[in-house]
Amino acid sequence: MPFIIVRQDITKLKVDAIVNAANTDLRMGGGVCGAIFKAAGAAQLQAVCDKLAPIKTGEVVITPGFNLSAKFVIHAAGPVYRHWNREQGEQYLRAAYTNSLKCAVENKCESIAFPLISSGIYGYPKDEALRVATSEIHNFITDHDIDVTLVVFDKSAFTVSRKLLGAVESYIDEHYANTHQFKRRQLLDVEREALYEADESVGIYSEPVFQKTLSPSVGAPLDNLVSNLDESFSKVLLRLIDAKGKTDVEVYKRANLDRKLFSKIRSNKGYMPSKRTAIALAVALELSLDEADDLLKCAGYALSHAVKFDVIVEYFIVNGKYDIFEINEVLFKYDQPLLGG
Repeated sequence: MPFIIVRQDITKLKVDAIVNAANTDLRMGGGVCGAIFKAAGAAQLQAVCDKLAPIKTGEVVITPGFNLSAKFVIHAAGPVYRHWNREQGEQYLRAAYTNSLKCAVENKCESIAFPLISSGIYGYPKDEALRVATSEIHNFITDHDIDVTLVVFDKSAFTVSRKLLGAVESYIDEHYANTHQFKRRQLLDVEREALYEADESVGIYSEPVFQKTLSPSVGAPLDNLVSNLDESFSKVLLRLIDAKGKTDVEVYKRANLDRKLFSKIRSNKGYMPSKRTAIALAVALELSLDEADDLLKCAGYALSHAVKFDVIVEYFIVNGKYDIFEINEVLFKYDQPLLGG
């Protein structure tokens, strides 16, 4: 049930269903709608749509994906934005998302991708459209196992509060910039290549030599919970879940992780998760910075002040902010990889 936000071509996503921001006549339009029709094969998709049209605002219909990677196209008719009738417009927009998700589940889809419905020529303000989209998707995946991708091209849609962004920026300035520059100047290229195991796609790497220097602990270690760092990640994770009084379902959903992946971590004692997965679980468990550090060490990782992604995550943990979707909005704003998914 992960929910991720990407900037990508929706027609190229490998999901079971993609959502077309349709008009009520189900006619090929411009923008995302036109791109979907062209990628699927405009003539054959239009022929099927003609048999299903018209639909009402907020309603959806499903068609084959034809030439698309997706098996299905779910056509959702979003509202045209009217500032004097915002309440009704929001109801229609929420219905478009909810009905699309229900349609996907009814057709046994395990994954679905949305554009930001009505935010193009229909004039819905992008920040409001994003708020409605994330709200309806969050509500739905709480009770359903389906992977959801939201394709957003314009970062201006993310209206993270100025107060939060200011606090994160200050934390980055204090903990990332100076340390990052100072440490980088002391490393030769050959040393960096030998010490850093880089994931070039996201800029996350482990630093075995400088873990303690760049990621100092705050407070005493949790001897009663993570007393033996030679224990498997899985064993420590299960112990923490019990100690925090949480359920498996609660944890993997709060971590924005797929149920199958969590089951693999839980049942395979030797399984080593990715760094982002381990951090997502630490957030879901609402761990303190000490606890998070210890859990990450069990998987061979550490939060590093030389990596902006790590510093941003650390800010949220230090300040007791454990909403993974809020964290992801800030990470997206900084062009960083997202947690979970």
